[in-house]
Formats: sequence, C-alpha cells, structure tokens
Amino acid sequence: MELKTRKPTRLKGYDYSSTGVYFITLCSKDRKPVFSRVVGDGVLDIPKIMLSEYGAIIDKHLNATSNHYDYLSIDNYVIMPNHIHILISVYNNGMSRTPSPTNDIIPSFVSTLKRFVNREVGENVFQRSYIDHIIRDEKDFVEHFRYIENNPYKWECDELFV
Repeated sequence: MELKTRKPTRLKGYDYSSTGVYFITLCSKDRKPVFSRVVGDGVLDIPKIMLSEYGAIIDKHLNATSNHYDYLSIDNYVIMPNHIHILISVYNNGMSRTPSPTNDIIPSFVSTLKRFVNREVGENVFQRSYIDHIIRDEKDFVEHFRYIENNPYKWECDELFV
C-alpha cells in the first residue's frame, strides 16, 4: 500500500527562529468537534464559544504561555469545535541566530502545547501537524486578527465545519 504524501506546511527556507508574527492553526485528531461548541444563531443571539473540558485545558495552557516564554506573546486566539487559531508574536529571544531544530520557536511552542494538553487530557487530541502563516505586514496582521474574532460567526461556512 502506498502512503499518501503529505504536503509540507512550513515555508521552505524560512528561519522559524526569527522574530515575527505567526498565524497558527491546530486541528483536532480526525477533526472531531471535541474542543468547544458554537452556540447562538447569530441574529440577536451573538454566537459564543462554549469550551469543552478539552477546550478549557487548551485555554489554560494558552493563557500560561507568558509564564513559560518571555519571548512569545499570544495576540489573539479562538478555540473552535475542531480547530484552534492562534496569532502569536515572537520577540528577540537571545537565542543563536543559526537555524536549528532547537531554536525553531514556533514548532517548539506547538509541540509543547500539544504535549501538555495531551498529558492532562490523557490521550492525543491533536492532528499530527499544524498549519502556519507568516504575517507579512500590518494589514495581514489586522486581517488575521479579525478572522479569529469573526470565526464563531462564520462557523457554519467554515471549511472545517462538521
């Protein structure tokens, strides 16, 4: 049986240890809606995110990020039923500028978040990889910030809707 070739999700040749802003999307394993529910119909009842037990654990670990990393800040995030969007800034961290697996800040952050959440939940709740987008300028930042803010309103039209 031939295995499906995975499409690379990272920008080839980009130094992921560099400062910048990144838009990250993490999906649940098999895209099951285990992180939250979107409640409200969007007319007079504004859609809100109701976190599941798993979602609350993810939220706790995202909020604790500043306690673990003094060179990262989470600018915005949303925990949808089967995926999470995170807008994250990386500051000068004093690490070596030579790219290596040990100073790839974003992959390390994602791996650590997944590991802490999975350990607390007691099982693997995430898809293997993640999707990232490097924010290019202020307009790109504002668009992705708003995308996160508006994601619950557009849930039924989302490509990850189940």
